[in-house]
Amino acid sequence: MSRRTVLVTGGNRGIGLACARTFAEQGDRVAVTCRGEAPPEVLEAGLLPVACDITDADQVEAAFARVEEELGAVEVLVSNAGITRDSLVLRMSDDDFTDVLEANLTGGFRVARRAVKGMMRARWGRIVFVSSIAGRIGQAGQANYAASKAGLVGLGRSFAKEFASRGVTVNVVAPGPIATDMLSALPEDQQDAYADAVPLGRLGRPEEIAAAVRFLASDEAGYITGAVLPVDGGLFMG
Repeated sequence: MSRRTVLVTGGNRGIGLACARTFAEQGDRVAVTCRGEAPPEVLEAGLLPVACDITDADQVEAAFARVEEELGAVEVLVSNAGITRDSLVLRMSDDDFTDVLEANLTGGFRVARRAVKGMMRARWGRIVFVSSIAGRIGQAGQANYAASKAGLVGLGRSFAKEFASRGVTVNVVAPGPIATDMLSALPEDQQDAYADAVPLGRLGRPEEIAAAVRFLASDEAGYITGAVLPVDGGLFMG
């Protein structure tokens, strides 16, 4: 496999950083977007940190321009950046709802739309959206997050149909509960409850999500597009 230019949004920690590392380890040129200063782990992995808030169209354009200048046209996009703002529905403000959709869904659309332009010219490309089990089964206290992640499924499949003739595949990975710093911040009994609900009896690892993303971006997955791949220990079997 030839070296490719990969952009991972939200690639400064957790699942995004694991994805970026796995591409870098196979020799790809990898950039990651960060909203703040890049942590040492990004630089130690040889990744190119690019400041970008994906809710800002000008910042997205500037980020792509920098990646193209330093690494070349983006051939693989992993749309991973997102936020949570959990609350029960009756306590959730309109801003709580729309801000999460803007970051997770509209932001995903914004970066994929920009990336696919170069992929169309090259007649080859890979886009992988990172969704969530919450978007498949819903989650109390996460109506905004679940809606945004469910939206990525429809978005990804629409992109898949629109750009298949140009050699661009578009797929979605739907992680279950993963042992990231976000989950680690929860009380231990709540973490145990998440693990107990999984048929395999444990939380997933970021590297397991990264392995699925890497496969979908590979030549071996060239006949897969519009798919939703659950990586959730058997939590959702639909």
